[in-house]
Amino acid sequence: MRGGGLLVAGTTSDAGKSVVTAGICRWLVRRGVKVAPFKAQNMSLNSFVTREGAEIGRAQAMQAQAARVEPTALMNPVLLKPGSDRSSQVVLMGKPVGEMSARGYHGGRQEALLGTVTDCLEELRSTYDAVICEGAGSPAEINLRRTDIVNMGIARAARFPVLVVGDIDRGGVFASFFGTTALLSAEDQSLVAGYLVNKFRGDVSLLEPGLDMLYGLTGRRTYGVLPYAHGLGIDEEDGLRVSLRGAVRESVVAPPHGEDVLRVAVCAVPLMSNFTDVDALAAEPGVVVRFVDRAEELADADLVIVPGTRGTVKALAWLRERGLAEALVRRAAEGRPVLGICGGFQVLGERIEDEVESRAGVVDGLGVLPVRIRFDRDKTLARPVGSALGEPVEGYEIHHGVADVRGGEPFLDGCRVGAVWGTHWHGSLESDAFRRRFLAEVARAAGRRFVPAPDTSFGVLREEQLDRLGDLVEEHADADALWGLIEGGAPAGLPFVPPGAPPLGAGGPESRGAAPDPAPQSPEGLEIAGSAGSRGQGLENAGSAEATPQGLENPGSAASRSEGLEVSRPETQGEAPRPQGPDGADVHVDEEAL
Repeated sequence: MRGGGLLVAGTTSDAGKSVVTAGICRWLVRRGVKVAPFKAQNMSLNSFVTREGAEIGRAQAMQAQAARVEPTALMNPVLLKPGSDRSSQVVLMGKPVGEMSARGYHGGRQEALLGTVTDCLEELRSTYDAVICEGAGSPAEINLRRTDIVNMGIARAARFPVLVVGDIDRGGVFASFFGTTALLSAEDQSLVAGYLVNKFRGDVSLLEPGLDMLYGLTGRRTYGVLPYAHGLGIDEEDGLRVSLRGAVRESVVAPPHGEDVLRVAVCAVPLMSNFTDVDALAAEPGVVVRFVDRAEELADADLVIVPGTRGTVKALAWLRERGLAEALVRRAAEGRPVLGICGGFQVLGERIEDEVESRAGVVDGLGVLPVRIRFDRDKTLARPVGSALGEPVEGYEIHHGVADVRGGEPFLDGCRVGAVWGTHWHGSLESDAFRRRFLAEVARAAGRRFVPAPDTSFGVLREEQLDRLGDLVEEHADADALWGLIEGGAPAGLPFVPPGAPPLGAGGPESRGAAPDPAPQSPEGLEIAGSAGSRGQGLENAGSAEATPQGLENPGSAASRSEGLEVSRPETQGEAPRPQGPDGADVHVDEEAL
């Protein structure tokens, strides 16, 4: 028996797809439905390690928690981690298979990934009552539709209904809903069941005439209007935000447990990864967390965190260019607290030998910790358990750098010297007792009369947030109608909204359900993903709006029939040349793994 499902798409990036998907998962599991999240292909530097040692997007791990199931690689079979303006590391079924350029990925390599993607979805459907899929960017990215599998491609393959989410707080939500629908082919439009308004402020009755007019224009209903709710930005895909950003603001209002607040500055390094490491600090009463990019902003900080990064050598150069490196060295000499996590730990060491990530060779670190780092081609993916400061700690590791610790006090497989700590462990601050002991030590070293609250539980706070997401769906969406979509598919007879996908001969992939045009080609015979002037600094529009500026998104794939999934395969353009990095050198990729 194959379970039902739904694709949650968005009119734009950050429309709320991840959060709405999590909310639907929590609502369903509370009513007794066995549900799983799924995202065919994700672009994010914010990742997580499952218990079987697979790396997946952090958002899918959060959605699995919302569904009260253990996250697995099946839920995010393809993960792209940008490492430069033009290349990303491809993680397939939780394991890295190499670096690939945007042109190489879109030039046909993604086609080899489709079988894995469809097999994963089918396995989830055979195990769960429902699978809630998250799209990427917008389904109306017409330059990428021909090879898309993460939006309408996967919806059409699985015959899943599509719920389009729009962020009304940005403005223009009616135009976004209409335009998104009207740029899709007739076959794609037949799966767009309707809309969900997100982040509404005010009286819903004032919105209803617009919703009625939208129905008249598209023949599609709005399945709910979710109100704006503070503190629900859980595990963002990417961006310069604290995931518990509402808690950050609220913690300033709530009185600290002791006499003083504790100020935490996080260096906003390039290609920052797993910035969710600071969420647990932001949840503490009296702890104020902010991201900084100037040396003077470290002056009043009680703790400075150098977070993880996908570009350790690049981050080190950035710190030096901005004077932050000098400020960090000075803090260490003065005995003022600094914490380096993963890539941040690496830059605090004496030396970095990197022939893998940046291929920069030997580079001097900041020299405040007695550690030497050597980058290995094999990535460490682990879920370590240990203790520090006399308390139990759990975490997860995602790194190519191998640490040779040559002194200091042991600290979570890293070391400590004075008030400077360094570790490869992500997520350690989510261990409540350890976090309290650590903050108490920071407060003493900083001379603050800050006392950690004795009863803050990050796990409980996270569960409360997920329950609030479920409440939003249950109370402000038509829950019965949503379940009808999940169980029965899109309503029959949905009208076509002109003009549809751009017509043949106008550069568009489809026209009102017609067969796709052959893809435009460069002189080298590669499919052209889009215009060179698009987002992503010359990525040829490989990045959707959801991707980071360095990223690839929505690369999608061509497809064949796989385990009952109905898909179509575009014409092959021939063997693509070996992908190249920004400097023209060959980019490593494991062809057999693909």
